[in-house]
Amino acid sequence: MKKIKVVELFAGVGGFRLGLEGWQGKSATTNYTKVFKSPFEVIWSNQWEPATKMQHASLVYENRWGTNGHSNQDIATVEVQDIPDHDLLVGGFPCQDYSVATTLKNSKGLIGKKGVLWWSIHRILSEKKNKPKFLLLENVDRLLISPSKQRGRDFAIILKSLDELGYAVEWRVINAAEYGMPQRRRRIFILAYHKGSKIYKTITTSNAIDWLSKIGPIATAFPIQSFLSTQTKSLELTGDVVELSNNFNKEGVKGIFANTGLMIDGKITTVKTVPNYDGNFISLGDLLVTKNISPEFLISDADLDRWHYLKGAKNELRKKANGFEYYYKEGAMIFPDSLDRPSRTIITGEGGKSPSRFKHVVQTKKGLRRLTPIELERLNMFPDNHTQLEKIRDAKRAFFMGNALVVGVVEKIGKALAENMGHP
Repeated sequence: MKKIKVVELFAGVGGFRLGLEGWQGKSATTNYTKVFKSPFEVIWSNQWEPATKMQHASLVYENRWGTNGHSNQDIATVEVQDIPDHDLLVGGFPCQDYSVATTLKNSKGLIGKKGVLWWSIHRILSEKKNKPKFLLLENVDRLLISPSKQRGRDFAIILKSLDELGYAVEWRVINAAEYGMPQRRRRIFILAYHKGSKIYKTITTSNAIDWLSKIGPIATAFPIQSFLSTQTKSLELTGDVVELSNNFNKEGVKGIFANTGLMIDGKITTVKTVPNYDGNFISLGDLLVTKNISPEFLISDADLDRWHYLKGAKNELRKKANGFEYYYKEGAMIFPDSLDRPSRTIITGEGGKSPSRFKHVVQTKKGLRRLTPIELERLNMFPDNHTQLEKIRDAKRAFFMGNALVVGVVEKIGKALAENMGHP
């Protein structure tokens, strides 16, 4: 059977690729111990970091998979004709302001805000004669309620623009830890199906509730507790993308989109769902390295008070530069981090010695310490030392993992999608 051809955008250090292809013939969900016969093949990838001269993430990607078919160029400047035809487009595009500036005269194209990477995806889908049949995209869950003055507008723009391009779309906010994975990382995963695909035709003849709860790839990969039709909300996206940008949920104080939903022909069914999982759970303590820990990861006695202060509860008088005084309040964080449950979400500032409220700290026999790069990789279900490369510091490796996704989520969605496509 032919491989499902994949293009990976905003590739970072290759989380989507690991989830779809596995690593050295093994799968992330088995900690790379069991054979994984992947139906997917990444034929082209792009990674570009505009803020840095040194393209660290791209170097890691190339170190793992080589330079053939890999682009280290601003995606906005890549000619669409230079991107090979493919079946599945994947990417974790940044959460930005997706508002639309104007329409292009005599064209179906759009001009969004400059530098907003969603419009790079849109450009590829618009200009491709042979459009990919499927999309698998990832983003932070606040996409569903952004921006604050028009809750859900940004997501509505994405849905409507995909609708105009001929795609049905489903989404689910997934917390990896609720399905046994080692990190409490909540992200929205978006699957889109082009009208030329068999799955699109299946959706048109299916009940939306059945698709979201039983039939669809996301429901198959990540089961949910049953829900009633009375719990769902229905709406239709009317007008074009520019109208939505200007008027959607104007001054709306509440979001319209729940954590699960399906759109076909502009008609949306959305519902709040609850995970249904009774398998094993991986805890932070399960993944700790116990030998050869560099002393630089240990918390010094001199810094301990600062760590306690930053992690602790606060109710204190503070003063702004203009002299305005106010009370600052925040709750305490668990310190050190619990070892018997999945970890908190990794952030990009996880690396470095300086005390921080948000960095992970664990208690070990040798004392309190920060997490090592290998441990951070394990929390995202990457292979050990995936990001290790000469001239790339530990803090940068931590940054990669703060930007990455939990690979096991992609693997499970990918398998379910392939089965729906008729691949074993």
